[in-house]
Amino acid sequence: MINYHEPLFRPPSEAHSLIIQATLGCAWNKCAFCEMYTCKQFQARKEEDIFADIQSMSPYSNHYRKVFLADGNAMVLSFDKLSRILDQLNATFPRLTRVSAYAIPKDIEAKTDKELQILAEKGLKLLYVGIESGDDELLKAIDKGENFESTSHALQRARKAGIKLSVMILNGLGGKKYSRQHALNSAKVVNKIQPKFLSTLVLSYPYGEEHFMKKFDGEFIPLNTIELIAEMKVFIGNLELSQSIFRSDHASNYLILRGNFPRDKQEMLNRINGVLDDPANAQLRPEWMRGL
Repeated sequence: MINYHEPLFRPPSEAHSLIIQATLGCAWNKCAFCEMYTCKQFQARKEEDIFADIQSMSPYSNHYRKVFLADGNAMVLSFDKLSRILDQLNATFPRLTRVSAYAIPKDIEAKTDKELQILAEKGLKLLYVGIESGDDELLKAIDKGENFESTSHALQRARKAGIKLSVMILNGLGGKKYSRQHALNSAKVVNKIQPKFLSTLVLSYPYGEEHFMKKFDGEFIPLNTIELIAEMKVFIGNLELSQSIFRSDHASNYLILRGNFPRDKQEMLNRINGVLDDPANAQLRPEWMRGL
């Protein structure tokens, strides 16, 4: 069995996947809002250790159809190493249908178009990318290490290579000062990427607001619950997606929204308008249920 290096994180949709830690921590690990891997120093695991973990699960080879490569951005590994890991997974799990991983845009840019295509053909079918925002000023303030152009260019390349994308925008990330430009430019970058899956989370403060503000390079005034939902109205209202599945049902979200674009766009906007028109009777997730 696998002895994981804690803490271990995975997307909600990977709940039934086998998790293989190809890396430990996050190669960037500088984002102002993120505390997921601050207790870990980034490390690319040795190939023999990764293969040993895979081999330890061979008695259950017919059980797993999906594998998630952890930690923060396993896509940072070289093409050659990722290719060998995928070969080993395919050889061990005959029913494997999908391998996925977290990624940041610069991980994708480090691979050629042909390399991305080969990885997709070997089973790397889905990448989870925290875009956070499409606004360059805000991305700089949170030290994301990316901008609108680097994000849109890299993710369009991945999609063209046959890799599906699940992207995330962080509601409330810019506070009151940046709220509108955050919503508008986030919609713009998502429109360019046209991801298969899109989700929004609400900015949270695991170590308190003051801790986050010290890391935020600029003026930050938190949004209240209704202002967060108003920001979502601007974001969703400006989305022009041809075929995307949308989820805003993470524990952090006050207003639970689910739908497909473009079919359900107006229905979601109607729900948002209902909250904004009558906040006192809005059916929002209570604070105690957010579990943050």
